[in-house]
Amino acid sequence: MYTYDMIVIGFGKAGKTLAAKMAQLGKKVALVEKDQSMYGGTCINIGCIPTKTLITAAKEKMTFAELMNQKETVVSRLRQKNKTGLEASGVVLYNGFAQFISDKVIEVKAGEDQLELSAETIIINTGAVSQHFPIPGLMESKHVVDSTAMLSITEKPKKLAIIGGGNIGLEFASLYAGLESKVSVYEAAPKILGSYEPIVAEMAQSYMEEDGITFHLGVKVEEIADTEDGKVSLSVNGQKEVFDLILYAMGRKPASSHLGLENTAIEVSDRGAILVDDFCQTTVKGIYAVGDVNGGPQFTYTSLDDFRIVFGHLTGQGHYSHSERKNIPSTTFINPPLAQVGLTEKEAKEKGLAYKTKELLVANMPRAHINNDLRGIFKVIVNSQTNAILGATLFAEGSQEYINLIKMAMDNNIPYTYIKNQIFTHPTMSENLNDLFNF
Repeated sequence: MYTYDMIVIGFGKAGKTLAAKMAQLGKKVALVEKDQSMYGGTCINIGCIPTKTLITAAKEKMTFAELMNQKETVVSRLRQKNKTGLEASGVVLYNGFAQFISDKVIEVKAGEDQLELSAETIIINTGAVSQHFPIPGLMESKHVVDSTAMLSITEKPKKLAIIGGGNIGLEFASLYAGLESKVSVYEAAPKILGSYEPIVAEMAQSYMEEDGITFHLGVKVEEIADTEDGKVSLSVNGQKEVFDLILYAMGRKPASSHLGLENTAIEVSDRGAILVDDFCQTTVKGIYAVGDVNGGPQFTYTSLDDFRIVFGHLTGQGHYSHSERKNIPSTTFINPPLAQVGLTEKEAKEKGLAYKTKELLVANMPRAHINNDLRGIFKVIVNSQTNAILGATLFAEGSQEYINLIKMAMDNNIPYTYIKNQIFTHPTMSENLNDLFNF
């Protein structure tokens, strides 16, 4: 048995950063990753980086082969950068499948080889996996993929069906519509983007429909079956339609079922999320769960925030915790990107807050005319008694960048009047915050 000060299971954002930082402090650290193609974690290999690389490359009118090559170049470069940086920090990297034997002992298997590692501090950072619902034929079809496999297809589908109208499904729908695939989205809910401002959700759907995407809302996919000519059929309400490929994007669930947690006192939720306290510590002292596997928001930046929490807890250098985390921004990378932070108007009303709201069409913004892209809208909600910013939705090209300005203002209790009177450079999109907050 090999003994370490810390063992990290999974090469994700929080885990790899913790491993490197603790090794630099002189700790003996091991990191176990079962798949060499996942060095760097979900974001780099099968999440944010490859999908956004494809979206950017598609705008440059590359061929499909060039597009996929560009994605692989970026991913491979970052994967190698992560491996090199981790090893340079002194972390011992194991390639193998990790399972708990007991609370503080794990077994690592790689083919016929296996060994045991132990540590007083163990970090579980195994991320999330695609989830699916029991649709007949879904898992048997040769022409159905999840979001991970979708990033490795070698031929662009002429007709693509997407089951699931959440963030993942909509991003792929926008991407492939931009590549001139005929895209159909099947969603069980009566509308898409149900947690967003209604005016924004309606606008987003209209833009995607203008881009050629067909929506089937409030429907249940009844059956999937491969056809004799190498395609796949999808049935809804007794009607079949044939596609080249089907992507199922029904969300992701914590990847905890393979860890041997039954051999430990670590507790999990009904969904398989590892239960943690305010400092990401599980029900076993010294074992932490960080990132998607603990059931929190499935964002790379919240995984990095978990690193800050655990690092401070382990070193005594800080007391930041989950309960202090606030105002998490998000962006759905449709066309144009849709960013949001804080409360919607509906949520402010449900909380009984005194509020006022304002909307500003992108078509009224000078920079948008320069960019030749007049699509979108800004909307903000502020407390009419305290002048605090309660929330904002920005739907425009570049919104993923300037939503962070509003998040910083909210975190620091800066009143909306400060932004109203702020001096911004011109001509920019961010200068329109002057008008947006001018009640």
